[in-house]
Amino acid sequence: MSKGLLIVLSGPSGVGKGTIYSRLLKTLPNLTVSVSVTTRKPREGEINGVHYYFTTKPEFTEMRDRGELLEYAETVGNFYGTPKTPVLKKLDDGVDVILEIDVKGAKQIKRVYPDCITIFILPPSEEELKKRLVGRGTETAEQVRARLALAKEEIAQSGYFDYNVINNDIDVATDDIIKIIKKQKESKNVNRSAY
Repeated sequence: MSKGLLIVLSGPSGVGKGTIYSRLLKTLPNLTVSVSVTTRKPREGEINGVHYYFTTKPEFTEMRDRGELLEYAETVGNFYGTPKTPVLKKLDDGVDVILEIDVKGAKQIKRVYPDCITIFILPPSEEELKKRLVGRGTETAEQVRARLALAKEEIAQSGYFDYNVINNDIDVATDDIIKIIKKQKESKNVNRSAY
C-alpha cells in the first residue's frame, strides 16, 4: 500500500484557512484531519476532540516533554500542537492527512517529515485581513492588533513554503489547493488511486 500524503496548510489568523480546510475535507475523499491539541479556550460551536483537543498548559507541557507531539508552538499566549501517533498511523495506512498549523509548526513538520507539502494561504491585502479578524467578533481589539502583528511576521516567511495561494476568492483558492494536492500525488506516486 502506498503511503498517504502529509499536507501542511498555514497562514495568518483570519485568512480563511478553516473554511478552505473544511472544503478540502468535503471534496477529497482520501483526506482526513489531524486534530490539534491547544491550551486556548474553545470558541462558540467548537467541540473537544473534533475541532481541537482542549487541554491545560501543564498537560500540554507533559505531552511535549514525553515526545508525543509532531510539532508545537506558542501563539498569542496559547500552545498548539499536533499529536504524533495518529498522524503517522494514518499516513502508513495510505490516508492523506492535512494539518492546519502556524508557520513555526509548519517549519518543524518540514524538518521531521520532509516529504510533506507545505501551502501558505495569503490574504489579498492587510486591510482585508484586518476586516476579517474584526468581523469574526471573537477577540478583543488588543488581540486583533497582536494577530495582525503576527500576520506580518508570518507573511514575511511565506517564501519558505512549497506553495503560496492568495485567498481573494474562497472557491478559487480551494480549487488551486486541490490542483496542488493532485499534482503532488501524481509526482510522488502517493496512493494516486484515492482521487
